[in-house]
Amino acid sequence: MTLSDKAEYYIVRKRAVPEVLRGVVKVNQLLASGKCRTVNEAVVLAGISRSSYYKFKDDIEEFHDSTAGMNVTLSCEISDEPGVLAGLLGVISGCGANILTIHQSIPISGVADLSISLQIRDNTGDISTIVKEIGDSGGVRKVRIMGRDKAGTDLQDSHTQRIGSHRESSIKDKGDE
Repeated sequence: MTLSDKAEYYIVRKRAVPEVLRGVVKVNQLLASGKCRTVNEAVVLAGISRSSYYKFKDDIEEFHDSTAGMNVTLSCEISDEPGVLAGLLGVISGCGANILTIHQSIPISGVADLSISLQIRDNTGDISTIVKEIGDSGGVRKVRIMGRDKAGTDLQDSHTQRIGSHRESSIKDKGDE
């Protein structure tokens, strides 16, 4: 199977997701939680048509709902100041994620690029919360989720594929709010 045969995935902000797709997520939540027993009940509560649900039901899921047991690669831009990396690692540790790899470039013009691969565990906080807390920590200019993979896969190979197929999307970018 070639790279072009594989499904493409994007990580986007909630505000960029059309209402019908958010409705599909809502239907899936209602069915999974048992609040609705049938698709008919759930689509009425979510305010979408059955045909829309069936068209997209396998194409969208909430990112944080599926990250336990996953490896997530983050890309950051950090200020070249003492303690910035230590503070960022403290946030990750405090959230219960396991750090798999860290790579920091040599700082240029007072900014260093940082790539961190994390293992998300059952007791780890929500990935969007981790990203927000990292972005709010001192000296962090940008945080991006570069990709995610099932635990135990080769992150380096999949990370290269994601970059090569432009699967990068900003999750937290200071000044973008």
